[in-house]
Amino acid sequence: MTNVDEAATASDGPGGRPDGKSGKKSAKKPMPLWQETILLLALALLLAIVIKSFFVQAFYIPSPSMEPQFVKNDRILVQKVSYWGGGSPSRGDIVVFKDPGGWLDESESSTAHSPVTKVMEKIGLYPTGGHLVKRVIGVGGDRVVCCDSKGRLTVNGHPLDEKSYLPKGTAPSQLKFDVKVPQDHLWLMGDNRGFSFDSRGHMGNPGGGYVDNDLVVGKVFALIWPWKRAELIHRPATFEGIPDSP
Repeated sequence: MTNVDEAATASDGPGGRPDGKSGKKSAKKPMPLWQETILLLALALLLAIVIKSFFVQAFYIPSPSMEPQFVKNDRILVQKVSYWGGGSPSRGDIVVFKDPGGWLDESESSTAHSPVTKVMEKIGLYPTGGHLVKRVIGVGGDRVVCCDSKGRLTVNGHPLDEKSYLPKGTAPSQLKFDVKVPQDHLWLMGDNRGFSFDSRGHMGNPGGGYVDNDLVVGKVFALIWPWKRAELIHRPATFEGIPDSP
C-alpha cells in the first residue's frame, strides 16, 4: 500500500515538479558594459539636475562688490533648502538673487558660451552667471538707517558692528539713507561698500532698491574655489541682536 507522500513523490517529474521543470529561475543575461555605462551616466545627469533644482547650485562672483569675503571670479555654492516651506532670508545672510532689472551690466551678466559649458551649466556642474551676490541687511518691515552719530549702520535702532566683514577702513556707506523695507522684500548691500552698486544705488528706481524675496535663489554656504581659500560661510554675530520691526 502506497502512502500519500510516496504517491506525491512518484508523480513528480525528474526536476521535482509534475511538469518536469526544475523550478529554478534561469539567470538573467548581464547588461552589456556600454548599456550599463549609458544608464549610469543618465542617472548621474538626472541626479545632478535634481540637486541643482532643489538643493545646491554653483555660482561665480561677478564683481569685487563682496570683497574681502569673495573676490571676483570666486566659485561659491548656494543651498536652497533654508528658504523652503515659507522660509525667507535672514539678516546677515549672503544670498544669490536674480537681477531685479538693470542691476547687472553686460560684463557681469555673462554666462557659459561653449556648448559643453552650457550643458554643464544647465545641470549644475558649471558655475552659473547672470545673478547677483549681496548681504541681507534688512528684511520686510525693518527700518535701515545710515548712519547714527558714531557712523554705524542701524537696523530697527540696533547698531551693526561690521568690522568682521567690511574691508579694513571702509565706512558703512558714503550715501546716507533712511528706508523702511516693504513686506516680502529685502534691503541688500555688498560688503565692499565703495564698489557695490546695490540697494542704495537703486533707491530712485521704481522698485526703490528693494528686492522681492521671490528673486532669491538661495543662501551662500561655501566658498569652493580657489581651494586655498575654501571655507564654510556663517552669519556674523552682530545680526543676532537685532530687534523685530515695531
